[in-house]
Amino acid sequence: MMMVTNETISWRRLGRVARGALAAIGLILLAYLGMGLALGAIPRTTAPMPKAGADAVTIFVESSAIHTAIIVPKQAAGMDWRDWARPQDLRDPRYAGFPFLAIGWGEAGFFRETPHWRDVKPGTILHAALGSDRTLIHVDHLPLPHANGDDVRAIRLSPEAYRHLIAFIQASWRRGGAHYGGYDVYDAFYEASGRYSAVHTCNSWTGDALAAAGVRMGWWTPFPWTVTWWL
Repeated sequence: MMMVTNETISWRRLGRVARGALAAIGLILLAYLGMGLALGAIPRTTAPMPKAGADAVTIFVESSAIHTAIIVPKQAAGMDWRDWARPQDLRDPRYAGFPFLAIGWGEAGFFRETPHWRDVKPGTILHAALGSDRTLIHVDHLPLPHANGDDVRAIRLSPEAYRHLIAFIQASWRRGGAHYGGYDVYDAFYEASGRYSAVHTCNSWTGDALAAAGVRMGWWTPFPWTVTWWL
């Protein structure tokens, strides 16, 4: 006959609590996913903008499995980004000669501690999801992007719409703040404004930026695909 001890009972209780906690976390994640998909499919009302004509500015949106960024020309429609993303901020200033910038916004810890998928840690994700005022702008200096219909999408904006996009990005960029080395020799991080959370993610920032330029976008875009399926 198997003897049931107090220690055995305690372990069984602990197991039930652990299973219950995992089930609750799973339900929360499913609810979050479902809400993101549902609200991402509802178009938001955007300010009307002039249609893109012969003087249109072409921008791009790039996406990965977890992140989106907006690619803009360094000089277009009266905007010159070279004073914002300077050559001396790079480990190799020669890359500042590239004509485009990929600009993304996100939580500082997640950005700097997870250059690759293998670097993602549950604690980093949880900290960012619960909310953080430590945010950064990530900037890559790039050659001319090529839209491929999957990872990179091209968008043509009128000069007025482009200036609205720029105004949104600049409002998120803490001008004069600290800057940090990036993942490689051609990118850098800059102090940003805004609070990151599970509600306001790097991808919802991208969606908000595009909506500010009059691009048709979902009501809430917490995931990369909730941004790109509108483009």
